[in-house]
Amino acid sequence: MLKNSKSFLLFLVLSFVLSSCGNKFGDARKTPTNALERARKNVEEGRGASIGSVLGNRGGTNYEFSSSNPMWRASLEILDFLPLNTVDYSGGMIISDWYSDLSNNESVKITIRFLSNEVRSDSLKIIVHKKNCSSNQDCKIALINNSTLVNELRSSIVRKAAVLEKENKNKKNKRK
Repeated sequence: MLKNSKSFLLFLVLSFVLSSCGNKFGDARKTPTNALERARKNVEEGRGASIGSVLGNRGGTNYEFSSSNPMWRASLEILDFLPLNTVDYSGGMIISDWYSDLSNNESVKITIRFLSNEVRSDSLKIIVHKKNCSSNQDCKIALINNSTLVNELRSSIVRKAAVLEKENKNKKNKRK
């Protein structure tokens, strides 16, 4: 029994030593693009759940919701005409389903990855796939790099996010 209590005490001490407070948003260049790497980094920096929060340490946590993120809101508003397949705020990703306007045999699929919460063009990674199907349902899928569509989507989202951020700041200033 003494051995178990020593192990528990050691675990408890290590938990307190390793836990930390603080929410810092880094720049897009230092933030991993992979969701699992971002989650691992958040835990290493103490921005995840920890023993300290369970035992009563209430300070230092700042919760961000999708409605307060202008880049996220702008992306959803710009892509509102598309059927969306995956919308994952915690993973920082929006993936549309295949979309076609029925005038031809081409369809597109758009993926947006959020690299940062900052309203900047390099805070987004936009990937567009194009599917071209022949009449006998033989389909070819290609990745579209640096296309006009990608550039227009990026600039539209950033412009809309800037407007949303400005509106949000104006609302906060009126409340004061």
